[in-house]
Amino acid sequence: MQYKWIALSVTIIGTLMAGIDTRIIIVGLPTVARELGADVESIIWVSQSYLLASTVGLLLIGRITDVVGRVKIYNIGFAIFTVGSFLASISQSAVQLILSRIVQGTGSAMLITNSAAILTDATPSNELGTILGINQIAFRIGSVAGLTLSGVIIAMSGWRALFYLNIPIGIFGTLWAHLRLREISTKDVQKKMDWLGFATFTSGLTLMLLSITLLSYGITEALPGFVMLTLGAILLLFFIRIEIRSNAPLLDIRLFKIREFAAGNIAQLLNALAWFGIVLMLSFYMQIVFDFTALQTGVSLLPLEVAFVLFGPISGKLSDKYGTRLFSTLGLSVSSVGFFWLTRVNISSSYMEVAIPLILLGVGNGMFVAPNISSIMSSVPANRRGVASGFRTTMFNIGGTASAGLAILLITTGIPYSVFSSLLRSMNPSALGRLPEQEFINGFKVASFVFGIINTGAIIPSFLRGPGKAGLIKIYGEKKEKDK
Repeated sequence: MQYKWIALSVTIIGTLMAGIDTRIIIVGLPTVARELGADVESIIWVSQSYLLASTVGLLLIGRITDVVGRVKIYNIGFAIFTVGSFLASISQSAVQLILSRIVQGTGSAMLITNSAAILTDATPSNELGTILGINQIAFRIGSVAGLTLSGVIIAMSGWRALFYLNIPIGIFGTLWAHLRLREISTKDVQKKMDWLGFATFTSGLTLMLLSITLLSYGITEALPGFVMLTLGAILLLFFIRIEIRSNAPLLDIRLFKIREFAAGNIAQLLNALAWFGIVLMLSFYMQIVFDFTALQTGVSLLPLEVAFVLFGPISGKLSDKYGTRLFSTLGLSVSSVGFFWLTRVNISSSYMEVAIPLILLGVGNGMFVAPNISSIMSSVPANRRGVASGFRTTMFNIGGTASAGLAILLITTGIPYSVFSSLLRSMNPSALGRLPEQEFINGFKVASFVFGIINTGAIIPSFLRGPGKAGLIKIYGEKKEKDK
């Protein structure tokens, strides 16, 4: 068997686990809150702590993998993720569960950062879109399973079973990765670590993500939240200054001179900023307007996920032959049609009227993701793929974190926050009357329009991306790599 397929079989397990845990706890949060006696603020952090932990350390992990090797860090990440799942399953308080989710998130960061880099090392450039497209299917299947099966798992075995699920998968994945992966990456001979850069980047990014979360959910007053946001921005600007002057930077600023790398990451950030929020809003819509249960809501979102799964590998395969710019840009355009279509819904809309834009969103995002990742990863030198993958994933997670908060803020332009909270907590939203539902739809339309504008903005950098290898040769003086 060719090594690229062995590498794919291993990374699929990791991305599947990471995909499952991005959503599996969402449906179970009310149950967790009741059983652990947690308040609203604590239960929010059960979800957000995982995302924050899987974001803030990505650049350092990427840099370490470039120095010591991707396979070693990937194997360690599998083990850490499995240990975190076990600790989460035996947590006796909200604090313990939050700490366990931080461990999980750290392991997830090590898996996700290295998956794309390992596959890029193992795959010829003319097949990379196909391989990355298949790998992304695993993440989506995990997301679907996490969202649709969590209600069934909780009903049958309780919320702790959500984490039991990861343990056997994690043990198998750890052993399979140890036995089958081999190190073929080009290591960076400069082994010095940029700890000052790591400290400023991590502190700045954490402050910004925390402030967005706290402000969005009304956990803090406006002034402290904006102070945190400003301090975070200042630290990130200081980080850029450090990296420009560093001989061994955490993030090689020269990468941004490669148009495909810079444009691909900007497009991904904007797409994630729109994508995560719309999925969250659609989940709310199904439960508030259609009065669906958690399980029905998960099933109702299947058209979106199935469309993504079907078109992801097709787009990846075609982009290998016809180029990444065409399919990533076309995918964003189709997604934007879906976003703007959602602004037409009203209180009497049927599920079928909502399902059409769901399919468009799935088709568009499926067409965009694999070609965009392929474009980013194939544009950078081999000894920078770890940090490049780490930065790419950081942009994706930043967009996702900010998107959830932005969705809440935009929805509350049409419905007061207190009324919106009552709708979410109510076991029977329709019992509160039609007015709150209409107010929610008003906010939903505003949010859909704004997210549509943001996603449409991603079309510009996607279309303007240039020939990555030409930029790579010009900036780093490297010859084009031979197919593996």
